[in-house]
Amino acid sequence: MSLDLDALRAFVKVAELLSFTRAAEQLGAPKARVSEQVRRLERDVGSVLFTRTTRAVRLTSDGEAFLVRARRLALEADELETMFATSRALRGRVRIDLPVNIACDLVIPRLAELHAEYPGLALQVSTTDRIVDVVREGFDAVVRVGALRDSELTATRIGELTMVNCASPEYVRTHGRPRTPADLDGHVLVHYSAAFGVEAPELEWVEAGRVRSRRLHCIVTVNSADAFRAACIAGLGIAQLPWLGAERHVREGRLVELLPRFRAPPLPVTLLHPHGRSAPRRVRVVLDWLTAVLSPHVTV
Repeated sequence: MSLDLDALRAFVKVAELLSFTRAAEQLGAPKARVSEQVRRLERDVGSVLFTRTTRAVRLTSDGEAFLVRARRLALEADELETMFATSRALRGRVRIDLPVNIACDLVIPRLAELHAEYPGLALQVSTTDRIVDVVREGFDAVVRVGALRDSELTATRIGELTMVNCASPEYVRTHGRPRTPADLDGHVLVHYSAAFGVEAPELEWVEAGRVRSRRLHCIVTVNSADAFRAACIAGLGIAQLPWLGAERHVREGRLVELLPRFRAPPLPVTLLHPHGRSAPRRVRVVLDWLTAVLSPHVTV
């Protein structure tokens, strides 16, 4: 028995996404072709790999066992196909997800360099501040800023983003410039909450090696980095921003730094991918390139 590698790849993608429709979209193939590839694979191996209903797709017990070996075989096939490829001959699609500011300020302005070295690579760049489901949504790599949730993904820590307390010049004229956290009476905080949760609006800082915080009044809560910075520039309160996103606005006078001796803890920047030690070469190229692009802008 010889297995069709394209059918094997289709099976792995359907198994990861539990959807023929989404798998077809990510493979760039008609849904009918993906369905036929999986049916043919099931005939070849002599077992039903999925249970299908009008509402759901689930792996059978045989399908779960088969997936472990199939994923490894598909990755090894990808590696063999590109083993001797030169930079210009390397081909394939890589799908990545980045925080909006990192994408717009650092990565996208340098994509032409990557394309010049690897013209056969096709990147799909998602920019969002929400936490994507890497496997279910079919990403090859994501950059996360902040503490990581428990995950089976392969994680590489790139560094940390320095945090600064910022406000607009108009806000400082109206509310005054605090020198220490004890001066924060009457001050207002711009609150960031990714999911509009119940966490209190607090200003955090590190003092004597300990993280301390103080609850402040807020008049606006936002759930994106762009809106967070915009609210601060608009004079709606103090915001704790990464220096990476605030530097230009401080330099150009739209923001001023406050409480420089009382900064929030730095935010870790981590590169995640779902491929383990067997990442295809096209993915490794992008992982290495992202690390090189981001490393100068973080502290180790």
